[in-house]
Amino acid sequence: MYEEIFAEVHLTVVEQPIEWVGELPLYRGHLKELPFITGEGPSKKAMYRQLAEQYQEYVALNQMEDKEEEMTSSLLTADQLLKYYDGETFDGFSLSDLLKDE
Repeated sequence: MYEEIFAEVHLTVVEQPIEWVGELPLYRGHLKELPFITGEGPSKKAMYRQLAEQYQEYVALNQMEDKEEEMTSSLLTADQLLKYYDGETFDGFSLSDLLKDE
């Protein structure tokens, strides 16, 4: 049931063996694709809830960073780009194509 939530976003939960702390079980797990996102709790439900919360925070932070980080080369005109051009080949476009368009 809980696995389906992460399967929808193409993530795999790795569940570790249940540990016993006193007489209570301790469930632990992490996301295979993002191993720094971990969860633990007294039940599977609590562990998955913690994983989901951490994943939501991770996605929210990355969306903010993506919005802030624009490619500066796409914001420059061909003349501005030539000013900083050092002979390196740019990925995704050709400088000669930009100059032909003008």
